[in-house]
Amino acid sequence: MRSDQERLIDIQEAILKVQKYSTRGKNAFLEDELIQTYILYNLQIIGEAVKSMSNDFKSNYNQIAWQDIADFRNLLVHEYFRVDLEIVWFIVEQEIPILDLQINEILTNK
Repeated sequence: MRSDQERLIDIQEAILKVQKYSTRGKNAFLEDELIQTYILYNLQIIGEAVKSMSNDFKSNYNQIAWQDIADFRNLLVHEYFRVDLEIVWFIVEQEIPILDLQINEILTNK
């Protein structure tokens, strides 16, 4: 079983992958199914890592919306027909940079 620390690194690596392809911009994301798939897959990885982390760990870092991340993963995996690419892009553009800072801060202070 992977530790919470290892899960944080999984999240960090998935964030880097999302950021790598999001630099191509919103239009590329909306028009290219491969970019969409790549980004959605890495968002699922982030959510899966969060779901696997201990509740004690998450409660120690409650500034992060862990439940929202896990819920979004569930939507991507189980209700993919409801996925709105505009919302996904908002998350990529607005939420992922914040999460990146938060995860880096936790890893730096550990």
